[in-house]
Amino acid sequence: MQTYSHILVAVDLNEEAEPVSKKAFELAQLTGAKLHFMHVTEPISYAYGGDVPMDLSAVQEQLHEHAKERMEAFIKSADLQAHSKILANGHIEAEIHRAAEKIGADLIVVGSHGRHGLALLLGSTSNSVLHGASCDVLAVRI
Repeated sequence: MQTYSHILVAVDLNEEAEPVSKKAFELAQLTGAKLHFMHVTEPISYAYGGDVPMDLSAVQEQLHEHAKERMEAFIKSADLQAHSKILANGHIEAEIHRAAEKIGADLIVVGSHGRHGLALLLGSTSNSVLHGASCDVLAVRI
């Protein structure tokens, strides 16, 4: 088995984050790797196709602060040890790839619903992370 030294755990900070994080924590204990937790918020303008006739920067900043608080609370409640906590704003897959490169991650851990049919054809975040990653990717079924 390959030994990992930096594991990037991309979480959505919902109830599905726990099994993904626990699996990454187990791997880190086995390999001695450092865990880096990451959450990405997408800009509000993405939901509206980029054409929003008002400044949403204050709302976006509030979302970022809320995500920061949720990340801290999640790591504390799950009793996890994080080497670093990364919050980013942008396209989820691109931000995960950027962070993985920056920290020298040799494994990215994400959750996957294991969808089939039309949902599979439309793609998923875990699938996009897998196909653009320069390191191993573990998709934990949730």
